[in-house]
Amino acid sequence: MKIDVVSIFPGYFDALELSLLGKARERGIIDLQVHDLRESAHDKHRTVDDTPTGGGAGMVMKPEPWGVALDGILSAAPADADPLVIFPSPAGDVFTQSMARELATESHLVFGCGRYEGIDQRVFDEYAARGRVRLVSIGDYVLNGGEVATIAMIEAIGRLVPGVVGNPESLVEESHEEDGLLEYPSFTKPATWRDRAVPQVLLSGNHAAISTWRDEQRIERTRRVRPELLPPEHRGESRGRHAAE
Repeated sequence: MKIDVVSIFPGYFDALELSLLGKARERGIIDLQVHDLRESAHDKHRTVDDTPTGGGAGMVMKPEPWGVALDGILSAAPADADPLVIFPSPAGDVFTQSMARELATESHLVFGCGRYEGIDQRVFDEYAARGRVRLVSIGDYVLNGGEVATIAMIEAIGRLVPGVVGNPESLVEESHEEDGLLEYPSFTKPATWRDRAVPQVLLSGNHAAISTWRDEQRIERTRRVRPELLPPEHRGESRGRHAAE
């Protein structure tokens, strides 16, 4: 997968050199390039923002630098490629695990990180007319810019790219995967820590009982924390008979 990112703070993305994604980049599974938007601003001060037309607080990112940056990235793509341009935005579709799975099948993603009061609307319109553009929100809150949201999306998407996670089975039972339920609680050694014991069923060696307990815990945790994620068949009575074991 090829990923291009445009930002006025390229240093934000040094974090993606770490851990599994860093190893994936070293092995060539993910090709990540970060572009400094200010290099596409050709005035003396490398200006990327201006006052909002019609008045109002704050500043708006100018279309000219974005045009130069995105034209350069998209023109370098192979002729048969169909890059998807993503702009993190609180006005966009909400990012979910399902969307992460969908985006993990793309061959080329381009992220445009806005700042200030956002990017001139004409940038979205221009590239939507020429190809595929998607505005995406990571939640109902506002950040200072799109960098943090882009990192979160790249991490969620990248770990689903084949070969990034060593054991693909470890992805199956995670929160929001398969049936959309939250993940069950995890434990390790020692069996007792500060008078808190690992649930006895996990020490039983009975794999059927362990599987049942984990299923019940997933339902109970989802009911307690995110009840809107429960499928209709699990919205009734409480379960989790092993919860105290």
